[in-house]
Amino acid sequence: MKISARNILKGKVTKIVDGAVNCEVTLEIAPGVEIVSIITKASVASLGLAKGKSASAVIKASAVMIAVD
Repeated sequence: MKISARNILKGKVTKIVDGAVNCEVTLEIAPGVEIVSIITKASVASLGLAKGKSASAVIKASAVMIAVD
């Protein structure tokens, strides 16, 4: 597979929370470091995602904002 995104974070699925239409998928990308994504239930099924399975978070963004109080 070729992809234009530059930010690919490999990890393991640690949690999947089912919703009515979407699921919240948590990947551990380093010890104690997690990233969470909301994807459709159909995507979870088609990717065969399950707790303990390897997966990657692919991030394509033109801007990342940082804020402080």
